[in-house]
Amino acid sequence: MANPLSANDPKLTSWVTVPTGSDFPIQNIPFGVGNTAGTKSRAFTRIGDTAIDLRVLWKVGLIPEVDGQENASYMGRMNCVLRCGRPFVRALRQRLSELLRNEAAPEVREQVAKAFVPVAELIMDLPVDVGDYTDFYSSREHATNVGKMFRDPANALLPNWLHLPVGYHGRASSIVPSGVPVRRPNGQFKPDPNAPPVFGPTRQLDFELEVAFITCPGNALGERIPVERAEEHIFGLVLFNDWSARDIQAWEYVPLGPFLGKNFGSSMSPWVVTLDALEPFRVAGPEQDPEPLPYLRTIGPHSFDIALEVALTPEEGPETTICRSNFKHMYWSMAQQLAHHTVNGCNVRCGDVMASGTISGPEPGSYGSMLELSWRGTKPLTLADGSERKFIADGDTVIMRGHAERNGVRIGFGEVRAQVLPAT
Repeated sequence: MANPLSANDPKLTSWVTVPTGSDFPIQNIPFGVGNTAGTKSRAFTRIGDTAIDLRVLWKVGLIPEVDGQENASYMGRMNCVLRCGRPFVRALRQRLSELLRNEAAPEVREQVAKAFVPVAELIMDLPVDVGDYTDFYSSREHATNVGKMFRDPANALLPNWLHLPVGYHGRASSIVPSGVPVRRPNGQFKPDPNAPPVFGPTRQLDFELEVAFITCPGNALGERIPVERAEEHIFGLVLFNDWSARDIQAWEYVPLGPFLGKNFGSSMSPWVVTLDALEPFRVAGPEQDPEPLPYLRTIGPHSFDIALEVALTPEEGPETTICRSNFKHMYWSMAQQLAHHTVNGCNVRCGDVMASGTISGPEPGSYGSMLELSWRGTKPLTLADGSERKFIADGDTVIMRGHAERNGVRIGFGEVRAQVLPAT
């Protein structure tokens, strides 16, 4: 079999038209789930503005059958594909690359073209059935900023933060695909620290700029995933907006952590970009001092140079970019997160989602939340239409985008967007 990473060759070109600057050249080959009007959801890949129905390719024998799933191959969400493991996904991506290259024979092109669907006609769904969802807190800059605001500025990081990837278990049922609106949540909060709590719609609705990874087959209960093998259990990455109600969160999080301030909604981008597609953009993460305990120590680079941005669009106004950051700022890598998650024997399953936590960089313009950008509401942002924001208003749409680029090849995620609806 050809080297699977040959699909990353920057010299590759496709017989399918790819617009200049597209996030989805032939070197990407992402995976997603969608449907057209009146049809059932099924698996797709994408090149440029063209989606390719994998079930159509499977029916004519152009791609491998999902092991043991003959009657359901490439139907529904991607979990049945993930159960075959990362080697299967790697081989599938390689085969799709071969079908889409300029070198593909005319008769192959003709068969593949029968699977084409314009992306604009697809209604995208979540790529996987999410069994469990964990949110980490792995940006040192973000954790430091929050510590300065809410605790001692001289000792912003809690004592454990530099020793382990802090995380909490989130709510899988409220993860929604890009484009689905998010409703402003109600809850308890304390506008006056010297008065009793009140109930009502959050006054401090916020976004969190995150990247999440989705797991392939994990580990049996009672076993663990070693850090050196952790990436073999990762299917790929998506953009992730973990919506937050800061005032509700601030009142409730002591002593057990986030609850109603977090579980009302998280938005996920529809196209999963594989780790193999991101391999050319692998970089070293920040230096870790003190050295982690042995089960968290890694050799070589385990981060990725992925440029990220957040834009905000008022209901009747133009879009304003309010944040530019990068995934490479993450202090704890995905491999370390997964190794720590399972070191106690916790079992991870296909389709589990592990989010990075807010990704903030070193400069104010790279902060990944309104909490930081407006510094807890003390420094309002001015948008392109002249309006100001301390936090997110009803009718606002938050859009996150991300891509990696090198040697003339751009591998992107598209976007994740959601509009905020008023509380009920």
